[in-house]
Amino acid sequence: MEARAIHRYIGSSPRKMRLIIDLIRGASVDKAIEILHFHTKHASKDAEKVLRSAVANLLNQKDSTRLEPADLFVKEAYVNQGPTLKRISPAPMGRAYRIRKRSCHLTIVVASKA
Repeated sequence: MEARAIHRYIGSSPRKMRLIIDLIRGASVDKAIEILHFHTKHASKDAEKVLRSAVANLLNQKDSTRLEPADLFVKEAYVNQGPTLKRISPAPMGRAYRIRKRSCHLTIVVASKA
């Protein structure tokens, strides 16, 4: 039995988010929440929110039979690139530098070990 949670248009670049997601892929849910809660990177807050949502989705399924979070693990976790906002910053001698504000989509799938 598995459930997923998706958070779209996160205001963090996919490269920064993948650093966090690589830490929890395949780990048990208790360990993953602990890693994300105490990690110093800003992207870990969004990842923790999505992981808790995926666990809640699994526990609230109609055919769910008293699952404990200790019996769950992160089956899949991946980050896709979202839209990029393009901005212009003034540069010397009448030029302009392009600023790319990247976003990402995060998907986490949680499953039971049994």
